[in-house]
Amino acid sequence: MADILELNNITFTTQNVTIIKNFSCQFEEGKTTALVGPSGCGKSTVLKLCAGLLIPSSGEVSFRGKDVLMMNRQENLAFRREGAMVFQDSALWANQNLLQNLELPLRIHYPQMTQGERESRIQSILQEVGYKRDLSIRPSQLSMGEQKLIAFARAELCWPKLMFLDEWTESLDESAAIRLNNLVRRHQTQNHTIICVSHDFRIVKNMADFIIMVLAGKFFLKFTRQQIEEDQDLAQYVENGIAS
Repeated sequence: MADILELNNITFTTQNVTIIKNFSCQFEEGKTTALVGPSGCGKSTVLKLCAGLLIPSSGEVSFRGKDVLMMNRQENLAFRREGAMVFQDSALWANQNLLQNLELPLRIHYPQMTQGERESRIQSILQEVGYKRDLSIRPSQLSMGEQKLIAFARAELCWPKLMFLDEWTESLDESAAIRLNNLVRRHQTQNHTIICVSHDFRIVKNMADFIIMVLAGKFFLKFTRQQIEEDQDLAQYVENGIAS
């Protein structure tokens, strides 16, 4: 398949600190690519650049061959409707209740939906992620794990074909993590594209088609799951790098 996203010589600097340096890579459509590396190496920043949530200081992020920064409003909305992000810290609106948090993407991308249709879609997704509490409460009233469930549900609402996942199983118990990973696998069976960050080597080894290692804000190495399976030294190197 063709590449769906491409980063060309990306540099990202904030508050006079350069976090990402001359980073170039491609993401194949319909495949799962894991960004790995030690804590603080910049992989979450790369993920946000891919999602168009951060503007690079230099370089180009292209989606289906189109520079994200050069998109018109309709093209940008289509990009954001097709893609969905699950943030490491969940990034729920603190001044909105859970229902309002979940309704927002549907209101933006599917304004023609009725209130009843929105609520039906929300309840269907919540059942899949396993959240059963009241939606009238604020995010601060939830545990970190429950916030992650709501964040994942929000990402699923608009039928995304491109998922950006940042430590999506963090703070979850094993049964909840398995449930979310099964939903990720459903996307994989539908040939959707997933770009993810995870410190869990089991997830990387079992779910990623490609692995990109990030070191000190730079692209370091790209390899396949098959290479990890066949090369124990490489597998150990990656596992140690993720854990550091």
